[in-house]
Amino acid sequence: MQPRPSCRSPVRHLGALSMAAALALGAAPAAAAHPAKRWEPVEPPLATPWTEQVGPNNALPEYPRPQLRRHRWKNLNGEWAYAGGTTPPDRQRRLDERILVPYPVESGLSGIQRHDDHMLYRRSFELPSDWRDDELLLHFGAVDQEATVWVNGERVGSHRGGYTSFTLDVTDALRPGSRQQVTVAAEDINERGEHPIGKQTDTPGGIFYTGSSGIWQTVWIEPVSRTHLTELNITPRLDSETFHLAPEISGPDAAAVETVVSRPNGEVMSTTTTEVGTAVEAPVPSPRTWSPDDPYLYDLTVRLLDAEGRELDRVDSYAGMRSTGLVEDSRGRQRITLNGKILFQQGMLDQGFWPDGLHTPPTDEAMRHDIEQARRMGFNMLRKHIKVAPKRWYYWADRLGILVWQDMPSLTARIGGTNGAPAEEARTNFEAETKTIVDQLDSVTSLVTWVPFNEGWGEFDTARITERIERLDPSRLVDASSGVNCCDSLPDTGAGDIYDDHTYVGPGTPQATAERAAVNGEYGGLGLVERGHLWPGEPSAYEMIDSPALLTERYGQLSEALIGTIERNGLSAAIYTQVSDVENEVNGLMTYDRKITKPDVASVRADNEAIIDAGTP
Repeated sequence: MQPRPSCRSPVRHLGALSMAAALALGAAPAAAAHPAKRWEPVEPPLATPWTEQVGPNNALPEYPRPQLRRHRWKNLNGEWAYAGGTTPPDRQRRLDERILVPYPVESGLSGIQRHDDHMLYRRSFELPSDWRDDELLLHFGAVDQEATVWVNGERVGSHRGGYTSFTLDVTDALRPGSRQQVTVAAEDINERGEHPIGKQTDTPGGIFYTGSSGIWQTVWIEPVSRTHLTELNITPRLDSETFHLAPEISGPDAAAVETVVSRPNGEVMSTTTTEVGTAVEAPVPSPRTWSPDDPYLYDLTVRLLDAEGRELDRVDSYAGMRSTGLVEDSRGRQRITLNGKILFQQGMLDQGFWPDGLHTPPTDEAMRHDIEQARRMGFNMLRKHIKVAPKRWYYWADRLGILVWQDMPSLTARIGGTNGAPAEEARTNFEAETKTIVDQLDSVTSLVTWVPFNEGWGEFDTARITERIERLDPSRLVDASSGVNCCDSLPDTGAGDIYDDHTYVGPGTPQATAERAAVNGEYGGLGLVERGHLWPGEPSAYEMIDSPALLTERYGQLSEALIGTIERNGLSAAIYTQVSDVENEVNGLMTYDRKITKPDVASVRADNEAIIDAGTP
């Protein structure tokens, strides 16, 4: 989406006003006059249907890593002590505020609802007595942008990068028979730093939004044996009817990996025992393929065994059998395929923001809701736009049947393209985070395309970065530079599998060639104001519409034009802007609070079905 001038002043929606006012003036944080004894939510500018369901005892309680599940674990979400400010808080000080983890500090659900450059979190917890002889792993789904962690006063590790998970072995820092204390110091300076930030900014307005600082995904602890699995790296191989696994193992004692593939009803399809250090090829005879119309998933159980065949570790997982690629159509043009057949991918831009939780959806049901609504409207694809979602979002994409194009979170839009190359530190951070994102999401069945750059934002070395992603994951397509035709981005390098046009309101008319498929990576942007469902500030869109009926009609007109382009130019995919309103942008098919779906759902579904039919021979 193209940058537009800011539509509103950079005012944060403040709770705990005296503290926020002091921080806005640059004052060092001081102890509150009336310390909060319990967490209390701050009313967000907009509430969703799930806002009031959230509290200290049910803050995203689900196991957060569906493709590497263990039965024993402890969720550390909930109420934590907190202090924040423009300078690092003293780690020894009393923390007088209370925050609800894992909601970012700027969100109403956090109970803070302001930005702090520096954040300090603390909570205590007890461990089950039967974990005493295990190794203990402390997991963080994501902390934006930098984090340092102590357990019982002992520094156990640190992490850089706001969109990737990390794990710390905290066994030696724990105190048997005592309450444990974990402390997290975080720093997030948005575009003033050298990290990928996506749409986050100090001055929200237009297409740039309020930041999501600090802990913003689930924190949990689990017991494991000294030798245990850390990743499975599952790749479906439809041509050989196998799941290829490249297990990552921590510890010295494993001799073999046993992999069991089962149908959802428990019927075992195959059992494979493979020597450690060798890739696993788990048979799936006569596989039932995964697709949006039939999102069929197999269950996997993976065990680590020692030399005597004793179990060291066991995890449960799942995967779907599918392939993606390119094929020449009858006119010699490259077209995108699913399971070896051309399937037109009609998608929406999914920015993954929520008015109550910002980057963090309020509940698991809220995550599921957006995908279900997209499917009800006839879309078969979502482009996760320059952010990474919690892993349970990808689980629902896999289970509900929607294809995913995954953007890499961008460096600031103020650099890259014709705005000058990013600094060396920024380039290093971007490449490190990109590599980790590919590694952490490479088992997701629904994910079919990587998008390293958007409209030139922070773009550099396009061909080299694209080639690196292709080496890391040769099983998926790469859309090297989404919107290469717009916004003064770098010239088209010809890299990747896809030429990607952004035209508002469009649709654009890119031409598929013998070398690359062509897609409308962004089009639409039709805006409709729904009073009572607006974020504070001036509403904006690429084209404003006066009523739901006219929006429905206009969507139909764009669909007819898109069908013409598909037939003439061999288009493979199109991505409408967007799933929901986001802050001042009102071009969503749902309002930002998800309480209203603006156009007629049945009509949009019929339009999308006609689009998919037109592009699917």
